[in-house]
Amino acid sequence: MPPATPAIARTARPLDGLRLETSGPPGPADGLVSEHLRLLGAQGDAHPGSRSTLSGPEFGGFTTHTTWGSRSVDEATVQAATGIMAVHGRRDSTPRGLAADYTATATGLLSVQALLAGLLAQARGGHMTSAEVSAERAGLLAVSQYLAAAGAEEAEAAELAPGGPPFTSSDGIVFELETLDPGAWATFWRALDAPSDAVRRGWRPFQFRYATACAPFPESLHSATRGHAWERIRDAARSSGAEVCPLHTLAERAVEYDGAPPWKLTPHEASYSGVTAHADAPLAGLTVLEAGRRIQAPLTAHLLGLLGADVVRIEPPGGDPLRGMPPACSGISARWLALNRGKKAVEVDIKSATDRARLRTMAADADVFLHNWAPGKAAELGLDHEHLSAANPALVYAYTSGWAGRLPGAPMGTDFMVQARTGVGEAVRPADEPPAPSLMTLLDVLGGLIGAEAVLAGLLLRQRTGAGVRVDSSLLGAADVLTAPARARAAQGLDPRRPAGFRRPLPTSDGWIALADHCAVPYDMRDLSTAQALERLRERGLSAVPVVTDLAGLLSSGSISRDAHGAPAVPAPWRFA
Repeated sequence: MPPATPAIARTARPLDGLRLETSGPPGPADGLVSEHLRLLGAQGDAHPGSRSTLSGPEFGGFTTHTTWGSRSVDEATVQAATGIMAVHGRRDSTPRGLAADYTATATGLLSVQALLAGLLAQARGGHMTSAEVSAERAGLLAVSQYLAAAGAEEAEAAELAPGGPPFTSSDGIVFELETLDPGAWATFWRALDAPSDAVRRGWRPFQFRYATACAPFPESLHSATRGHAWERIRDAARSSGAEVCPLHTLAERAVEYDGAPPWKLTPHEASYSGVTAHADAPLAGLTVLEAGRRIQAPLTAHLLGLLGADVVRIEPPGGDPLRGMPPACSGISARWLALNRGKKAVEVDIKSATDRARLRTMAADADVFLHNWAPGKAAELGLDHEHLSAANPALVYAYTSGWAGRLPGAPMGTDFMVQARTGVGEAVRPADEPPAPSLMTLLDVLGGLIGAEAVLAGLLLRQRTGAGVRVDSSLLGAADVLTAPARARAAQGLDPRRPAGFRRPLPTSDGWIALADHCAVPYDMRDLSTAQALERLRERGLSAVPVVTDLAGLLSSGSISRDAHGAPAVPAPWRFA
């Protein structure tokens, strides 16, 4: 790529100077796609439409097309068909729909990713012109870790049964609890006079709730919190090292909302001359170093790998302990494989000065460095943006955090705590259900999607300006994107919650069905089989699908493959052409 021209060098955002046009019938998350593209610099009057095209002087134009999928017609039917209702409903013992438009949100983020990746490919000499994104594939990606576990060769290590947080104090405060330390867990409950046996038996399901989407711990733990006032519970958390967070409402979040985009791009000095790649994959020839834990950062890197980047995973001595999380396929955690298959691994002891120097040397030859360490840890280790960019000014330095420093005094930045703090518990439950965060890792997944969007935006900005970029994204940004429609209703003084029974599947004699969002329930169908109920509804012109209740049933659907370890692998969420 030739040096940046003066016109290109003035580019401040990745899509400055590009025009956005939309066309076609409405599709999933039209408004989200247009909003994010405009935030990234695109101009144009966008109307609802499933096709979004970006064009400009440097590019031949790139189009994404969003669809609901082959079997689904809207949000409710996608959630039913991809297992989301089954996973979200585990805490309550029956399938439940998310009242928020979760798969549409994910589809919109994936569409923006495809546009950024396609333009980046063109800028690097590629010839891609379009991509298709379906909400069904987005839904499968969202449940990929649960699906992988369902297809493993051994059983779950923790029971799949109803139960879990949030908890309630004697004075009516509903709250989430978080700790990653079994000692802090035990100390917290002892301070509340919980039975020792219940404390011991409760730790494993609590610890595994991120993986199983349920936590069937003893009822006596709920009784223990109901026996104490909120101030006593807060004192127990402070003295133990655990953290508690009351469930906030969408109205509260609307009042404090700062209007910030879900990511922040900070360019620095120009030094990147460009690397030409003619391969089919948009990121072919680029290297990503990933130092991530759990879901958010590993999913970001996984998506970049699916787009063609070489991903090198930085793991502690002895390897990532999550490789051993059951259930396993060929001796490796199926859940771990869902987000990390195909990555190379290098063991680095970041506590060692020698190994930190080795990591800085690796970063000097990389295109992206990605991590989700605790706030302040990178700076403490000498591995923050300023340290790595000194040796590699062209680096795209990506930090996927919990709060992005936007909420002073916020609790630990984990999925369920961010859900509690931002009103997600209200947004995902209809009016006849008490607000409660989902035990499906909603924000970790969306946080990973937003992280990948931010990295792609940073790479495109670097390509156009010759400048390295720091990109910051967060679970808070993911929550704000997911709850935007409900938060807007709350800001207007309207009821932000969906009506009673919204997206609640209907039982049949042998299963469950989900009607499309626009269809009213005509009658009780518990005496009909699922096949009979679907036929009767279709005769009346109503759209409905069977609800997937056993994720293992999806493994024979034709879209799920197996990796080299025998673990189920969901398809890439985009189709490029």
